[in-house]
Amino acid sequence: MRDAYHEELDSIGDGLVEMARLVGSAIGRATTAMLDSDLKLAENVIEADQKVDELQHELEARAIALLARQQPVATDLRIVVTSLRMSADLERSGDLAQHVAKLARLRYPNRAVPSDLHATILEMGQLAQRLMAKAAEVIITKDVDLALQLEQDDDAMDLLHRTLFQHLMDDRWKHGIETAVDVTLLGRYYERFADHAVSVAKRVVYLVTGEHADELQVDVQPEIQAVAGGEGA
Repeated sequence: MRDAYHEELDSIGDGLVEMARLVGSAIGRATTAMLDSDLKLAENVIEADQKVDELQHELEARAIALLARQQPVATDLRIVVTSLRMSADLERSGDLAQHVAKLARLRYPNRAVPSDLHATILEMGQLAQRLMAKAAEVIITKDVDLALQLEQDDDAMDLLHRTLFQHLMDDRWKHGIETAVDVTLLGRYYERFADHAVSVAKRVVYLVTGEHADELQVDVQPEIQAVAGGEGA
């Protein structure tokens, strides 16, 4: 009976990993659809979000059934409750990837992103995908140090987000109001996607330690310190 219970707990974790991998792939493919004006790929991303929603519903149903049948306490209760919150973060991440794809579809056959911003948007999409891949690894490994590093990694996304706004506010902006709105929305989608990846990692920290990530000291790797020291030199 107890083995079945822990297998069910493990299956919830497996579902979270699958969700993370799906939404990570979705943001990467949505970015490609956006930059290449690929209508078919955009439609595929939009339709595939249904699988993420279904996984979340299944995970919620399993978690609620566990709460009702087993009435878990202490660590097991923390696992179930935290998993529910992570599933919400991941579902929202899938929605954000879908928003990117929908914008690509809306502007087809044109491109929402002007050529001088392609490299920035591509970098944001690739970074979003890497952050979510790392979040999936954190779910699997329960590595607290790796989880805490995600917030540092997210600083790069914040920097890219600010770069977009610098372009928009530049007096030399020549792409019009509609494109400015599109770029503003895209920047927000990627920035929020990254925030959800960080949130997932923080929830794993709480799951493992019982403490919130903000209360723990980040263990900065020596090579990161060396890079920081070099930049300040």
